[in-house]
Amino acid sequence: MNPVFQCGRFEFAISPEPYCPLVMGILNVTPDSFSDGGKFRNLDLALDHAQLMIEAGVDIIDIGGESTRPGSKPLSLQEELDRVMPAVYALRDSGVAISVDTYKPEVMREVIAAGADMVNDIKGFQSRESVSAVADSNVGLCIMHMQKTPETMQTAPAYEDVVSEVHAYFRERLQEFESSGIERARISLDPGFGFGKSLQHNVDLFKKIPYFSDEFGLPLLIGISRKSMIGGLTGKSTDQRLAGSLAGALASVQLGAAIVRVHDVPETVDALKVMRNLI
Repeated sequence: MNPVFQCGRFEFAISPEPYCPLVMGILNVTPDSFSDGGKFRNLDLALDHAQLMIEAGVDIIDIGGESTRPGSKPLSLQEELDRVMPAVYALRDSGVAISVDTYKPEVMREVIAAGADMVNDIKGFQSRESVSAVADSNVGLCIMHMQKTPETMQTAPAYEDVVSEVHAYFRERLQEFESSGIERARISLDPGFGFGKSLQHNVDLFKKIPYFSDEFGLPLLIGISRKSMIGGLTGKSTDQRLAGSLAGALASVQLGAAIVRVHDVPETVDALKVMRNLI
């Protein structure tokens, strides 16, 4: 695995020590996200929440302006910019890395120019425009796998072999990045739990975290916080998935996750501290 993850102004060591992942905190500035939609749509509330994450020890704050919950419809470019840009401007000098969760090349260009350190693309930079938008920057990148679109992804997702198909997808995307001159130190990979996968697909992929980590030698970003995967395993509603989400984050770290993307930053940081000291 690359010893560092280059993320804009930040260079994160990918620690050889166990149980030392980067913690990415989710900041949804949307009215309709599946878990916390509307809670932080007001900029002041969003910044207050970001400050709580910073005080808790977050490494990266991931700002999302468009809900990608199952069944969600695309958002207009201008509306996404109107939601995301004020948060980027307000947090770019906060002392932590700022990521933006977007698949629109125009948004990528704007947030990079505004000082964002990372772009997290659910569509894996599959368009030439999105690759072009990030190629000449130094921002960190997350290539995520998704089957179909957020609007249709959970309508009977099907694979012959989900692990092999996600592996082939990552290999194809990395070849495209290499041909575009994008440094491997800037790249992380996300198998896309809940994005066009059944519960069994998610479980099968999760158990293969060591395989993906070893095969590509890149940081794996794992995001299962509060997702339907946790609900399916516990039978709990979205607002009752903290314990399951913490267990999932810790399990992913045991298997080799380098970055955990979570809603509950203070609780995750505490759980990791205890884990490091007891195992």
